Amino acid sequence: MTSLTDRALLERLVGFDSTSRNSNRPIADFVCDYLDSPSVVIHQHPSDDGEKVTVIVRTKDHEAASTPGTPVPGLSLSGHLDVVPADEPEWTSDPFVLTEREGMLYGRGASDMKGFVALAINRFRSTVQDHPSAPLALLLTRDEELGTIGAHHWAKTWNGAPLPTDMLVGEPTELRVVTMHKGFVQLRITLTGIPAHSGYPHLGKSAIEPAGTVLIALTELRRSLDAERPDYSEHFPAVPYPALNIGRVHGGSAVNVVPDHCAIDVGIRLLPTMTGDQMCDRVRAAVADALGDTPFALDLISDSPPMWLDAETDLSSALRAEVQQQETETVSYATDAGWFQTVGYRCVIFGPGSIAVAHKPNERMPIDQFERGGAILDRVISQRYAMTS
Repeated sequence: MTSLTDRALLERLVGFDSTSRNSNRPIADFVCDYLDSPSVVIHQHPSDDGEKVTVIVRTKDHEAASTPGTPVPGLSLSGHLDVVPADEPEWTSDPFVLTEREGMLYGRGASDMKGFVALAINRFRSTVQDHPSAPLALLLTRDEELGTIGAHHWAKTWNGAPLPTDMLVGEPTELRVVTMHKGFVQLRITLTGIPAHSGYPHLGKSAIEPAGTVLIALTELRRSLDAERPDYSEHFPAVPYPALNIGRVHGGSAVNVVPDHCAIDVGIRLLPTMTGDQMCDRVRAAVADALGDTPFALDLISDSPPMWLDAETDLSSALRAEVQQQETETVSYATDAGWFQTVGYRCVIFGPGSIAVAHKPNERMPIDQFERGGAILDRVISQRYAMTS
């Protein structure tokens, strides 16, 4: 396939409606076709139902030289191919047509995160054309927007050759180097009752009434968590604690029916070193203590681990030098990097675009930032290749 400019490639990527509710195979197949060459090996790592894939691309020589259990030199570039829905009526242009206005490129995913993905794909392609055995890899995941599901699945089931250990995950950080982020765990507490006509309530049992007790217990747990200062809390001065949010309560079917079900959805932002399992245990204990003999179910809906880089790496140092950044940057959202870290990758979060416009109508990418991001990647990849060739 003919080479595309960064902007033309971004236009093609935005043109795919890769909303997480859809299969991502069309955009994944396009990327694979675009990168296919004799020196490249491409894997499509499927979801359990086969509807979606994570794409792994690297040179044949470098993959053959990788040894399981041994740190792999080089650089991995990672991004996600899915986007959130673009159903808002406030869009002023087609969200799946890249549109330029006043120095900005508008489109769903322009910032989060097809802008970085376009830059990464083109850097891989151009590097491999000049250096067919370059120690460079692409890891393009699915379903990040649904709770880092694709990264979790890949981290737990990938049995191919390991990728280069240093990994750049391209979330929109406005070209700031982020070396730490919070995790996010989503839980659902379900209470079950017995339905009945509300005129004969003694024949039923409400699932909503005990939910009030659960809400009080969760509020008390939230207040307790607010007062805690776990490890690394000093790096999150705005919210230096694990933040619990009771996000949704839903139950019952009609006002004249004794409700037979009620579900409470809870989200908790975890600080580095915390785990979803640990927080599940705390929530379960708080609810059980409040309800006594009343049964309930607690389900882990999604788990995105926190990420932290304890020691400076060549990658983080190189990126910081490029943007003249001295201080540690953190963010309170979760990324695929949390799962990658659990299997030994040393991750840095860095990319053009702003999280402030992600997940909103009229998502946009500043053209100058997009171009600057490409130039920075060029230099960092060149340095990494020279170090490991």
